[in-house]
Amino acid sequence: MSKAILVIGGGFAGITAALEAAEVGHEVYLVEKGPFLGGRVMQLNKYFPKLCPPSCGLEIQFQRIKNNKNIKCLTLSEVTAVSGQAGDYEVKVKVKPRHTAPNSVDLSGLAAKLKQSIKDDFEFGLAARKALYMDVPFAFPHRYVLDAGALSEEDRAMLKEHEAIDLEAQEKDLTLNVGSIVVATGWKPYDVTNLENLGAGKLDNCISNMQMERLAAPSGPTSGQILRPSDNAAPKKVAFVQCAGSRDENHLSYCSYICCMASLKQAQYLREQYPDSEVTIYYIDLRTPGRYENFAKKILDDPKVHAVKGKVAEVELDDAGEDVWVTVEDAVSGAKGQEKYDMVVLATGMQPSLAGEKLPFALQLDEEGFVTGNEQGIFAAGCAKQPLDVMKSAQSATGAAMQAIQTVRGR
Repeated sequence: MSKAILVIGGGFAGITAALEAAEVGHEVYLVEKGPFLGGRVMQLNKYFPKLCPPSCGLEIQFQRIKNNKNIKCLTLSEVTAVSGQAGDYEVKVKVKPRHTAPNSVDLSGLAAKLKQSIKDDFEFGLAARKALYMDVPFAFPHRYVLDAGALSEEDRAMLKEHEAIDLEAQEKDLTLNVGSIVVATGWKPYDVTNLENLGAGKLDNCISNMQMERLAAPSGPTSGQILRPSDNAAPKKVAFVQCAGSRDENHLSYCSYICCMASLKQAQYLREQYPDSEVTIYYIDLRTPGRYENFAKKILDDPKVHAVKGKVAEVELDDAGEDVWVTVEDAVSGAKGQEKYDMVVLATGMQPSLAGEKLPFALQLDEEGFVTGNEQGIFAAGCAKQPLDVMKSAQSATGAAMQAIQTVRGR
């Protein structure tokens, strides 16, 4: 039997599972398809339960990984095939080239010289980036990555002779032998462009909750200033639309668990940054489980934060400018009306990253794309399994790691 463990996904759950297994002596391969570890948490401004910035928790985890010789991190890597059985899996992994020197050379000056820019997916389209980049200042590996396919011919010629750039690097195929596998593939925001009636994809000032996190983040496109995208004005009247695409048979049929708390947290961002701002949260049900009830009460006790039980039917651009009109039916009074706002934030749900994907090995998924059961020797963790907050995702990862360890130890 192989005593090694494979963890697929380098977000908070995957990192937790890898560390749990490595720190009791197992060799761990941590495979992440992106260029950096950290997953969705790295894109947040603050996260529960302590409302600390992602660097607070992730930098500690990154240091633990760096100091543990049992963990082999494979970024820009994807599992392409799995064969075998519990205790003896053969795993094929494709590793894309990073095209930069294997060290932490500061290439920001070189990146700034590039002429061409492309849409930055890390910023959810709120900004552009160069082909040579690092997502955040605390990124791990702390090493720039070059998206060679996004280079103009002029930029390619400039980089060709630079000692820290290798444009000729090729993909590599690896074969790993492991005894068990933890699937921690995480989640993706539901595609807001499916919500045309709510202005998503059509109105600049109708943004998603994850875009709001990036606007509030110091490392984000506005250096932490919450500004509406159309004109960089400070939004003083903001609406949050809950269950945007969630609990809807035409989109996501389930509740994503964290959306209500995310909107309350973002209401606090606004109120702290703009003391004269006003927030309205349109909701079906406000779900603030367990320890979060006190936080919700504190936010909702603010006289400038209004919670309205009602379903938003439509979000439209104001004919006279950049503001947006929200049409909503108040579920309590039954009255249907319109209200104008500077900006609207859609609380879009969490969709499992595996939804709609072709899997390289047998894994039981439900109709939404969540892993429904554990195959022998293969265990799901975090939001691959169900919608969870960061704390519960880490707890889930610990449980999956323990199951993986028991498998390779033959228990």
